[in-house]
Amino acid sequence: MLEEAAQSAIDTFLSAFNAREDGQVISLLSQALTSDVVFWGPLGRSEGVEAVERFVLDIRRHPAGAGTMVRCSAVDMPGEWARYQWVFTTPDGGPRLAGTDVVHLRPGTNRIDQMIVFAGDIEPAP
Repeated sequence: MLEEAAQSAIDTFLSAFNAREDGQVISLLSQALTSDVVFWGPLGRSEGVEAVERFVLDIRRHPAGAGTMVRCSAVDMPGEWARYQWVFTTPDGGPRLAGTDVVHLRPGTNRIDQMIVFAGDIEPAP
């Protein structure tokens, strides 16, 4: 049951990147995230759903055009923490970025209260 809640929150979060209009982003994020979410992204640590909204809006305004963000793996959830892989592709098959996110679900809320974004691939060990 908890894994289904995590998948729903994750998919709602990712849908914010693909919203038809910028005005829909905060509504989708508010359904997926707690208001005090801690977000570790490519630019460092931030707090609050509004900070995540700024991040999502920046991605939506990619110079190559609005892209598509999708979850491309199952949700793996041992306990309250979950991980999944995603891919972002710009229009016309332009630049592509993939990564793995790790999220924590706040018990009793079914919403993400902590998120760590790992963009790009990890180099193989020597």
